[in-house]
Amino acid sequence: MSCCDAGAMSVQDALNTMLVQITPVRECVTVSLANSQGHILAEDVLSPLNMPPFDNSAMDGYAFRFAEWVDGQTLAIAGTALAGQPFTADIPAGACLRIMTGAQVPAGLDTVIMQEHMAQTPEGVLFTQPPKAKANIRYLGEEIRTGDVVLKAGSRLHARALPLLATLGLSEIKVRRRLKVAIFSTGDELKMPGTPLQAGEIYDSNRYGIEAMLNRMGIECLNLGIIPDDPAQLRDTFIQAAQSADAIITSGGVSVGEADYTKDLLLELGEVGFWSVAMKPGKPFAFGKIRDKHFFGLPGNPVSAFVTFYQLVQPALRKLAGEITVAPLRIPAIAEHNFRSAKNRVDFQRGLISVNADGLITVRSTGAQGSGMFTSLCAANCFVIVEKDVPAGSSVTIELFNEIVN
Repeated sequence: MSCCDAGAMSVQDALNTMLVQITPVRECVTVSLANSQGHILAEDVLSPLNMPPFDNSAMDGYAFRFAEWVDGQTLAIAGTALAGQPFTADIPAGACLRIMTGAQVPAGLDTVIMQEHMAQTPEGVLFTQPPKAKANIRYLGEEIRTGDVVLKAGSRLHARALPLLATLGLSEIKVRRRLKVAIFSTGDELKMPGTPLQAGEIYDSNRYGIEAMLNRMGIECLNLGIIPDDPAQLRDTFIQAAQSADAIITSGGVSVGEADYTKDLLLELGEVGFWSVAMKPGKPFAFGKIRDKHFFGLPGNPVSAFVTFYQLVQPALRKLAGEITVAPLRIPAIAEHNFRSAKNRVDFQRGLISVNADGLITVRSTGAQGSGMFTSLCAANCFVIVEKDVPAGSSVTIELFNEIVN
């Protein structure tokens, strides 16, 4: 956006301000492949071998020398090659080899024809379709060569990466150590779920969503519970968090005019970066430091806390963990109805996408968009990023939810 609420930083400027101040953790550990899921690679992974490690058949069929093929000719079968059991005998001229998927192709044979294109005869096999030269062979090193970079430092080890590493025979991987993040909620009005509420009290819900997202990011969570609006207790909790964790996240206590002490404690124990972002929901978002640890102050409203964590804290923690920065997936969609914008703020509305009869992606609101209405978020599968009013039938940008909330 070109303009923002007075005193509020734009979303992109806020994100840039945080990222430029964050240095990834340096400590590394070696973990077994079986326990590596979700970790961040500490160094490039170089292939120790060629993939495939030898020429092999891409299907069940017959291997032969293409130069010896003559239409209508029958080939004698010299033997059979199985996966893990190479055929080592000589193959006479004009003969072929029965071969199974994954079996090594002997030197000199250069083509495999699928068994469905051959017919059995008393003398051997007869081509029922013309073969193609060098077909159906996976050649040594055609996918990966020894020494190739197969995964870059900063990559997250997900379910698609682990089979690749296993294919290369790697049993241990060097990764960045997992982050530890301290979280707590502030406010005299907050109570734990399962306890009775008195007049004016509400249940603390934000920590449950924050901890769930941290867990999905592979981050260890130090949950310090609910801290009342007491400056001495808040000060002790901040000091404990700074001593025990790599970063600190609070929920509540950052809105202007609240009976809170967070800003004073930041100034006493560390520093204040910024205190307001031109976004909806989530304008009262704070960034700073407690001693040498990064601090993220989320709003107390449930949807605001969720959206600011997702849009601002998530990319900051990914960089702190050493993960390669990847831009969020944002694509255009057709608005099924009017979307009204928030004045001078980027509005992250909650939407539900679908595909219409023409195969086009459309999006509609999930309902009331108030910052305390979590039902609209629970029903959504994307953010609708509204920077100006969008009429029905027009294009609007959506951001698909990623793996930390699905």
